[in-house]
Amino acid sequence: MGLNETTNGYGSFDLPSSLNVPLRLGDGPPTREELLVHYPAKFTWIQLKTFVNSGDLGLLKRDKKLQIRYNAWAKGIKEQHGSIVNYLINHRLQWGKPDTLSLLASALHDRYPVQPDDPSVTKSQDTQLLPPLPKGVPEYFTADISPTSELISIIQNDWPYSVPPEIEHTLVWTRVPIFHADLIDPSVHARIQQDGLCGFTGSSEPPPSPSTLHECLPALAEWGITMDRLIRSPPASEDEEALVKRAGSQVGEFVLKRWNDEEWETAWFVNPPRLQSVPGLAHIHVFARKKSLEDSHKFNSPEN
Repeated sequence: MGLNETTNGYGSFDLPSSLNVPLRLGDGPPTREELLVHYPAKFTWIQLKTFVNSGDLGLLKRDKKLQIRYNAWAKGIKEQHGSIVNYLINHRLQWGKPDTLSLLASALHDRYPVQPDDPSVTKSQDTQLLPPLPKGVPEYFTADISPTSELISIIQNDWPYSVPPEIEHTLVWTRVPIFHADLIDPSVHARIQQDGLCGFTGSSEPPPSPSTLHECLPALAEWGITMDRLIRSPPASEDEEALVKRAGSQVGEFVLKRWNDEEWETAWFVNPPRLQSVPGLAHIHVFARKKSLEDSHKFNSPEN
């Protein structure tokens, strides 16, 4: 492995020199090169999956320095657009269209180049509301919603959590709710309001048990996270687990359709209201890892 490469257990990645990747502070979201050099991943893939399955989604964090940069950017965005919601609705979320604005490429589809001169990226004070939903749309998010539907916008997270280089952090924004009474049994309503929803695809192994969380806590040391500070519901019964799984079934099926499990492994989650950064606009987080040929063969072997 060369001096400018790093490995993570799923292959090696070129690691640019810090001399060649200056920080673009004040110039918006980070590039992939900036993330690799100036905000290296704090979490492994196993740790990410453990945090997702821990019951406390608040354990998922951005790099602290990147969070400071995000906070400064968000302040400027609010000054330009009036609010983060206005920015999302009037600029960033291009409903039903490919993500042409991200600086972070996805291996899931062809790369669409950013057009710097596009007038849609200029400063705006627009406060346009979302147009009314057309007739006949589902009352809540369903697995059969098309990626090109005007009901959703699939984008790369411009400010990703501290994920390894091989992990894509994608957001699926939706104009229809994810939490809905038709999906959530009253007996687990409080649990889901507290813990959110999560799921996993593309692995023949079960997700890491919450009982192993203590082994991952050293990765959260700089945030001062300890077992006694976790915010999560008591362990669920088998019946409760089944009802929670049902509440997230539409999201899980959607993720499986978009990220084919022969090629991708994912961990997805929907934050509970207490952790939602943009109240009023529902969205799904997807951590996606494109499999190596060896991983794909192993997953598709008759033994699995």
